[in-house]
Amino acid sequence: MLIGIIQQQNTADADYNRRRIAQKTRELAAKGAKLVINQELHDTPYFCQTEAVDKCDLAVDIPSYTTEFYSQVARETGVVLVTSIFERRAPGLYHNTALVYESDGSLAGKYRKMHIPDDPAYYEKFYFTPGDLGFEPISTSVGKLGVLVCWEHGSQAAGRLMALRGAEMLIYPTAIGTESTDTPEEQARQLEAWVTVQRGHAVANGLPVVAVNRVGYEPDESGVTGGITFWGSSFVAGPQGEFLFRAPVDSECTELIDVDLKRSEQVRRWWPFLRDRRIDAYAGLTKRFID
Repeated sequence: MLIGIIQQQNTADADYNRRRIAQKTRELAAKGAKLVINQELHDTPYFCQTEAVDKCDLAVDIPSYTTEFYSQVARETGVVLVTSIFERRAPGLYHNTALVYESDGSLAGKYRKMHIPDDPAYYEKFYFTPGDLGFEPISTSVGKLGVLVCWEHGSQAAGRLMALRGAEMLIYPTAIGTESTDTPEEQARQLEAWVTVQRGHAVANGLPVVAVNRVGYEPDESGVTGGITFWGSSFVAGPQGEFLFRAPVDSECTELIDVDLKRSEQVRRWWPFLRDRRIDAYAGLTKRFID
C-alpha cells in the first residue's frame, strides 16, 4: 500500500496550514497514495509551550468547519486521511484527538490521546483531558489502523493493546523536538531515543510503524524558554523495525512510501512474540510500581 506522509512547518494562520495540507494530499493522491497521515495538531503552532486560557479558543467542535474541511479533502482525493485536532468536547473540556476519515469523506473513527505530558514547554495537561475511548484500532478500507499520539511512543502497553485488538499498523502523529537549553549531545540522544523506541514497537508487535512529526522552530510566546525546534525525522519502519523511509531533521517533507502489510504475517511466524507471551504472569502491569 502506498502511504503518504506530510511533515510540515506550521504558521499562525490555520486556514493557510489547512490549505497546504489539502494541496499536498491532492499531490500524494495523484501519485497513488491510499492513506495520508499528518502530524499532531497540524492546524496551528504548538500552543502548549505556554499555559494560557485564551489558547482554548483554538479548539474546534466535532462537527465543525475544520472537520468538514478534512472530510471534503478525503472525499475529493479518495484517500483515507489521518488528521489531528484540538477537540472542544464541551465548555472547558478539551481533548487532543486524532480523526480518521474514510475515502468517501465519512468519519471512520477517532482516538483521544490517553497519555498527556506535562514538561517544560509541553504543558499539555493544562489543555487536554486524557482520552476515554481506549486503545481501539480504527477500521478503514485500507485496514485496521492503530492510531496513537506523540507521547504515547513511550507506552509499550498502548502499542501492544492496539496490536492485540487487530491493528495492522501503528500510527503516531507527533509534535516533538528540542528545547534550546539542551546540549547538542542531549538533543541527539533524545531524537534517537524517540526513533528507537518506536522501531521497537514495530519489532515487538510485528507491525509497520508510521511516525509523522512537525518540523521547524516555534518560539515560546511567554519568553520563559527559548522555544522548540521540532526535529522532523518522520519515518516509516517495517515489522522488523527496518527503515522504509526517514525524513530530514530540518525541512518540510511530503513523501510516498510503499508498505507491504502482508509481510507482517511472515515476520510474526519467524519471531512469534505474541505466541510466547506469558499472560498468566503479567498481573503487575496494572500497577503503577511494584515495591
